[in-house]
Amino acid sequence: MKNKEQVEIVTYSPKYQKSFKDLNIEWISNYFVVEPNDVKALDHAEDYIINKGGEIFSAVLNDEVLGVCALIKSDEKEYDYELAKMAVSPKAQGKGVGLLLAESAIKWAADKGASKIYLESNTKLKPAITLYEKLGFKAITGISSSYDRVDIQMMLTLNS
Repeated sequence: MKNKEQVEIVTYSPKYQKSFKDLNIEWISNYFVVEPNDVKALDHAEDYIINKGGEIFSAVLNDEVLGVCALIKSDEKEYDYELAKMAVSPKAQGKGVGLLLAESAIKWAADKGASKIYLESNTKLKPAITLYEKLGFKAITGISSSYDRVDIQMMLTLNS
């Protein structure tokens, strides 16, 4: 990868669906166990994310997807969107792709009038937690998770 400027962040297109699933399965399998909720979201991304008012972002360089993330519209009162399913190809990790994806997702949510973005992660993913903190996410408690691997939950309050 030459430089970040050549990476384009694009919103959902069916042609990137396979990359969305493959990068996430690769990433999750590397650190954890793929859970039924993962499969539901990854196999049925349009139904589960897009059609419910969310969005999927892909970081594309020369027609190759280097990273992905999703914003899932929330039915909860505590937050508007969940930042989820972020995965970056091993060859692109540490090169700012995750930051570009997260910043694009946050801007998209803010443009839609969101005031709070929630995420779930695991503290063994130190680079991810550092990235989220850099973006302004703060650790919270009190929201139940449907994933076994979650041991930290974070919230970003957007300045509206």
